[in-house]
Amino acid sequence: MLVALALHGAQAATYDVRIEGAKGDGKSLDSPIINRTIEKCAMQGGGIVTLPAGTYLCGSIRMKSNVELNLQAGAIIVATSQRDDYDPSEPFNAPEYQDGGHTYFHNSLIWGEDLENIAITGRGTIDGLGLTRNDTETAGNVQGGSIGMADKAIALKRCRNLLIRDITISRGGHFAIIITGCDYAHIDNVVIDTNRDGIDIDCCRYSTISNCKVNTPHDDAIVLKSSYALNEVHPCESIMITNCLVTGYKLGTTLNGKYIPEVVNWVCGRIKLGTESNGGYRNITINNCTCIHSSGIALEEVDQGVMENITISNIAMQHVHHYPIYITTGCRNRGPKDREAVSTARNILISNIVADDCDSLSGIQITGMPNAPISNVTLRDIIINSRGGAKIVGDPNNYPELGSKYPEIAKFLGICPTSCLFIRHAKDIHIENVRFSFDNPDERQSAAFIDTANVYIANVDYGQ
Repeated sequence: MLVALALHGAQAATYDVRIEGAKGDGKSLDSPIINRTIEKCAMQGGGIVTLPAGTYLCGSIRMKSNVELNLQAGAIIVATSQRDDYDPSEPFNAPEYQDGGHTYFHNSLIWGEDLENIAITGRGTIDGLGLTRNDTETAGNVQGGSIGMADKAIALKRCRNLLIRDITISRGGHFAIIITGCDYAHIDNVVIDTNRDGIDIDCCRYSTISNCKVNTPHDDAIVLKSSYALNEVHPCESIMITNCLVTGYKLGTTLNGKYIPEVVNWVCGRIKLGTESNGGYRNITINNCTCIHSSGIALEEVDQGVMENITISNIAMQHVHHYPIYITTGCRNRGPKDREAVSTARNILISNIVADDCDSLSGIQITGMPNAPISNVTLRDIIINSRGGAKIVGDPNNYPELGSKYPEIAKFLGICPTSCLFIRHAKDIHIENVRFSFDNPDERQSAAFIDTANVYIANVDYGQ
């Protein structure tokens, strides 16, 4: 990575925040001194700002170009609960089609905007103790608006050449890491155990997430989005997610080694594209990942973007909530009302998947929209074991359409009337070498193909 070469060269200067006056005692507010040290480092051409072992109580920390913030082993940044210690939200002089967490960045624990060559590294920890996990000032899910209080551990916007490596994040708030409109980002070997989303990559290009362990018992683990936060349609494209582990254990129990499964709510764990999807997704690769006590793989394009050229392979799932694979388009259309585009999904390959102990809400679903079918999808070499035991729940032809609803089966569509495959409004679908099995007899019909064309099926075992 360019950032690594820039910040770890022989000439890189190092600035120790303890020498600069930080206490590291967990009581004194250290963020003002850390910010002065970052400013000093940047003004002298860049380098490494080091936090030695200690506990640093902090409000907003402002990243600068050509600076690496290095948390040494034993260093802990603890987010203060005092609102005045955080920077105020920046102006957003446009309609807010996305949640406040996607709109405002300055009211975060660590933030940066319009920067290049930055890094946050080290074997230390970021503890978002004082961060809020709410979407708005009061609990709820209201579109737009600043939370006022800090709600993100790391928030970076319109940055280039950035590296986040080796750190641990606990209780990251609404987003443990969110990067928006960034190019050449690399998030590697990060451990996250948090109370909402783990890693959100929004409107970014040419970036990778690798070797990360993300525990999110109450929301999504690794998410790609393409919101309207840049006040324009901007795709999320050329992204690779590889060698990652996502889980849905109770908060804190991955860090303390107890690994207690969380009671299933609307979602936990999960690797997802969506739901914010104005700009769509293009050239996305997800491979060699493991999902445990997690919802399955979800590809959701519902805001008039195009989701295309998606490759997912070599995924192991165990204790799967709600569904193993879900591909959908919809017409939520959360964006400017004068747009005429229709949500589209095409050219998707999913292969070499093993999913064990799936619950019975749904098998594999591929659901487009009337007159806008999902096209050219291949499912190959997949093994799915389900708990089974479901009763007949109705005619598949009467299963609700997604339409403008939020694209979540458990909340808005209910139990699927088929146990294995439900495919609707789709064409050019290739399904080969797929095997289903059930721990208990399932009374639903195995598959339904509604408003479909050119569906090729070979060597599919429905397990009934």
